[in-house]
Amino acid sequence: VLAQDLAHGFLLLTDLGETTYLAALNEANADRLLGDAIEALIKWQLASRAGVLPPYDEALLRRECDLFPEWYIGRHLALGLSSAQREALSGAVTLVVARSLAQPAVFVHRDYMPRNLMVSDPNPGVIDFQDAVHGPITYDLASLMRDAFVSWDEARVIDWTARYWDTARRRGLPVDPAFGAFYKDFEWIGLQRHLKVLGIFARLWHRDAKSGYLADLPRVLEYTLEASAAEPALAEFDAFLRKRVVPAFATAARRTGVPR
Repeated sequence: VLAQDLAHGFLLLTDLGETTYLAALNEANADRLLGDAIEALIKWQLASRAGVLPPYDEALLRRECDLFPEWYIGRHLALGLSSAQREALSGAVTLVVARSLAQPAVFVHRDYMPRNLMVSDPNPGVIDFQDAVHGPITYDLASLMRDAFVSWDEARVIDWTARYWDTARRRGLPVDPAFGAFYKDFEWIGLQRHLKVLGIFARLWHRDAKSGYLADLPRVLEYTLEASAAEPALAEFDAFLRKRVVPAFATAARRTGVPR
């Protein structure tokens, strides 16, 4: 930021270039670029102060989760739910929200992903931060690791997540002192984001006629299935996903002409 006039809404910024992480990432540079992104995330979180950004509170977390039944289940898959299935979905959302709110709160970009990171010097440049909030410490890391547009094998995700956790712990961020517990928090908040993204991508198609996001629905659904299968408390929700959502998704994919 070179200059600012907040009263009139002006910022003079350096040019971050035209190359996003999404365009640049490959097997050869992933460790370096994501290492830089993790370092920038830790610096951002270390600057956290209460009362500066809106809280990522229960109302907002639930509102985002509600996009999943409204737009993905109801509009995109055209599924009618039984009372038991509605109960399983409601119970899953309640658990996800509770686990999210139980995490320590820091600044949250809320869309910290390769499309919003620019290859620059210093690296990365961070854009699209207008929806930032104060909330769960694992949220931005989950956004980066479980991106809707690019995915990595689990071994690399665990390695990068462990690198973040170790550095964050040493530098005083309030991460869980046990990596296993931290990783579970990471998976829970990831599930909240996956439900939101499925709903948003479906809404972009049905409300806004933007079909480009349909091709990324399979990746996000796979993330959702992996997260629900890993948590025994979500057994009913996981069964609902596999028995109703997966077959309906295949039907919707054929209808829209998007590969599964």
